[in-house]
Amino acid sequence: MQCVTTIKFTNLERSAALETQARKEIQQLEHLFPKLQSCDVTFDLPHKHQHHGVKYEVRLHAAMFGVDFIVDHQSNEDAYIALRDAFFAARRKLHDFEENQRSKKITNPLSK
Repeated sequence: MQCVTTIKFTNLERSAALETQARKEIQQLEHLFPKLQSCDVTFDLPHKHQHHGVKYEVRLHAAMFGVDFIVDHQSNEDAYIALRDAFFAARRKLHDFEENQRSKKITNPLSK
């Protein structure tokens, strides 16, 4: 199943390199979770007037089985690290959800 993908850049210029890396991460997520329906990635550069360097924020919104998964505000001074952290958190959430769904399907043989 091909998931619908959207990549947005807010308060910063579009970067082909960041977009390519995001698409690679989405492909890996699709490989691990074939039932993934959509994945939206937003890069943001809020408040450019900070005292200590610029922090990029990456927000991720994924949907699977009609359930929304949101990874919000993974921030770092390196946009690639923020992207990596966002997808790591998304993989963890999706994995936990699948494990929870599997455990609900398993019935206890002693309960009969």
